[in-house]
Amino acid sequence: MPLRPDVLDDLRRRVAAIQAGGGADKLAARHAKGLLGARERLDLLFTPGTFQEVGAHVQHEARHFGMEDKQLPGDGVVTGTGFVGDRHVAAFSQDATVAAGTLGRGHAAKIVRLQQYALKNGLPIVAFQDSGGARIQEGVEAMAGYGDVFYANVLASGVVPQIAVVAGPCAGGAAYSPALMDFVVMTRSAQMFITGPEVIRAVTGRQTTMDEVGGAEMHASVSGNVHFLADDDAHAVAIVRALLSYLPANNTEDPPHRLDDDLDLSEDEGFEALCPSDPHDPLDMHEVIRLLADDGELLEVHASFARNVIVGFVRIAGMVVGVVANQPAVMAGALDLDAADKAARFVRTCNVFNVPLVALVDVPGFLPGVEQERGGIIRHGAKLLYAWASCTTPKITVVLRKAYGGSYLAMSAQQMGADFVFAWPTAEIAVMGAEAAVQLLYRKELKEAADPKAAAAELARQYRAEFASPYRSAARGHLSDVIEPRATRAAVALALRKTLAKRETRPEKKHGNIPL
Repeated sequence: MPLRPDVLDDLRRRVAAIQAGGGADKLAARHAKGLLGARERLDLLFTPGTFQEVGAHVQHEARHFGMEDKQLPGDGVVTGTGFVGDRHVAAFSQDATVAAGTLGRGHAAKIVRLQQYALKNGLPIVAFQDSGGARIQEGVEAMAGYGDVFYANVLASGVVPQIAVVAGPCAGGAAYSPALMDFVVMTRSAQMFITGPEVIRAVTGRQTTMDEVGGAEMHASVSGNVHFLADDDAHAVAIVRALLSYLPANNTEDPPHRLDDDLDLSEDEGFEALCPSDPHDPLDMHEVIRLLADDGELLEVHASFARNVIVGFVRIAGMVVGVVANQPAVMAGALDLDAADKAARFVRTCNVFNVPLVALVDVPGFLPGVEQERGGIIRHGAKLLYAWASCTTPKITVVLRKAYGGSYLAMSAQQMGADFVFAWPTAEIAVMGAEAAVQLLYRKELKEAADPKAAAAELARQYRAEFASPYRSAARGHLSDVIEPRATRAAVALALRKTLAKRETRPEKKHGNIPL
């Protein structure tokens, strides 16, 4: 007997109602603000026709505050899987047109089910966050739902890549799921905060604005909560796609290296043109990375935050690589509280996803100052030391110029487990800079000199040549080689290719205790 037409009609009616979300009027209002709907964001992410929705018919069970007879399509979130190119990816997208995208128990259960599926199948997770927070009408059930989501975030951490796209409000407890993920992309019109301006004013009496406490640019440049700033939803999706192109599906796989082409070991004189003859003149490390990377392409992470250090993804001779580089053009490249945190987090992210690392070193030291000491520069610097020492992926270091004191070690010295350490002949590796060392070591001689300034300059030259020379470090086995700048790309590419199969066994333990 054929299926009755009314049965199919009923299914189609239900599906159409679910896909309509909060309705055409609400979607049109979003479009007028330059925002996309929940499903439109997923359509942009996935290859057309590959998205399979899961849990579309889930409904809330609230029975108070007028919720008894209210239908919430999909319970305010769309969940499922699809393909991004040839990559199988799990994603959810909160629907702000349905109960403001608020999270209730059913909403949370859909997200957790997706997270569990991704964990079992080793899939990256992409989360479009656009929610008014916990659904007040569901009380503690909503809070329990958040707890389940957070717990699943932590279980997935270090197993599969997790990428959050904050594309609307992300208030209160809702902000912690993105914070537990590997990367946060935030659109300029979105907001993310624990306590908004009204609460801050009520509690402290201070007048603030949303931009000041929860704006995207603030989070990208000041708080460091956001890794990528996107102009709009389409730009955010483009960033997600770019990120996925550098990451493996899970921690058991290698990144998507492109190793089919012959290894290019040609030299590039452009490196020598970048290095100033005066060691006090700043070097723009972005230009060095451009010459090192295939096609000059860098996907910079945390570009607006702690700009005295640069981190991001490149390909070198087809190999996916994480770059950590001092930026002498900002704060002379010194490491401060935020730079140490930024670099340490990136190193650990690369480590869990098997991404080799290249450190480009031109660092005068940790930033001195009362604020740095009181802010815990010892603890924050220790995070970076811990990150490098605990990292077991291939680590290649190039010392371009300055590498002084503890910051030399904090930028992946051989003693911190680097597999290859190269130095340019312009490198200076010492406890401190020559000028400062001379003032301490030759205090008496300088005091008695007829021209103390000239004497200090000459002594500094001698100190630099004898005690800070890269050849001194190489003679004691602390460097793999001293290379011409023009050979940098070839040396790094060859070292990377040789260490791709690296395996390192560590002492058995539950986990180390990083100085958080």
